Amino acid sequence: MNDHPKPTSERHVPVLRDRCINLLAPGFEAARLRGESPVAIDATLGMGGHSEAMLQRFPDLHLIGIDRDEEALALAGERLAPFASRTDLVHAVYDEIGDVLDDLGFAEVHGILMDLGVSSLQLDERERGFAYSFDAPLDMRMDTSRGQTAADVVNNYSEDELVRIIRKWGEEKFAGRIANRIVAARAVKPFATTGELVEQIRSVVPAAAAKSGGHPAKRTFQALRIEVNEELDVLERAVPAAVGATALGGRIVVMSYHSLEDKIVKSVFQAGSKSSAPLGFPVELEEHKAELKTLTKGTEVPTAVEIAENPRAASARLRAVERIRARRAA
Repeated sequence: MNDHPKPTSERHVPVLRDRCINLLAPGFEAARLRGESPVAIDATLGMGGHSEAMLQRFPDLHLIGIDRDEEALALAGERLAPFASRTDLVHAVYDEIGDVLDDLGFAEVHGILMDLGVSSLQLDERERGFAYSFDAPLDMRMDTSRGQTAADVVNNYSEDELVRIIRKWGEEKFAGRIANRIVAARAVKPFATTGELVEQIRSVVPAAAAKSGGHPAKRTFQALRIEVNEELDVLERAVPAAVGATALGGRIVVMSYHSLEDKIVKSVFQAGSKSSAPLGFPVELEEHKAELKTLTKGTEVPTAVEIAENPRAASARLRAVERIRARRAA
């Protein structure tokens, strides 16, 4: 039996890799046509699969990889070691794009990729507590160096607060029952593991609901993960930050995995794709013109082949835009 862990490249097949890179490529070509060396940001570096593919395909590309997960950064660093002279890997949250660029001395970039949600690494590392399918400490932090854990949330939030986050972030119709059960159970013994939480959720979610809606804990775990990592708050800041950092002709590609994420991305992209001229205004001034062009018709979904390559691509929804009006000088 071989106990050596697989290389990162074998553990991780990037979601929609080729489609994402093909969408980003014209942005890099636009930079070259202006005599600039293309720069890209992988804002959710994860295990580095998308970044590796970009660096292999574009020998002149400089890549900035951002991740809040220190374990992911270390693994990606090993994977991307052959390209070390063309990479900057940064421990940060992806709404800090502007600060990262300032620190590295870049004014703008020509492509930005965001692969949202929980990463393959985080799902596969049992002790991180992201998965409801096996027992583990109830943690769920993407950055294990700081912040509250999922155990802190379920043991300390009021019943009303639990109802709110499970209903809002998890879109769970049994939020009231689940929150009530959590509060009753923690009064006897505080929650410490995912298995304990799954057991209590199972006890109040009707079996019929699980048949049609998947695992009974799926939505609650999603809600807790979003709350612990402030994912949607971060995303609301990150998408405008990405737009602000993208050069003329540059492109932004975002993959989301549930409707709450996609709604935020859609809102920012649609707003940037419309004229801001007041209704009835006789002339559209330059500053009123749309700054983005939509590259995808609504959201694009994975093909059967892409899902076969990586089953986790099944719920992916892809949107992409190009900057068509120059950034305002800072």
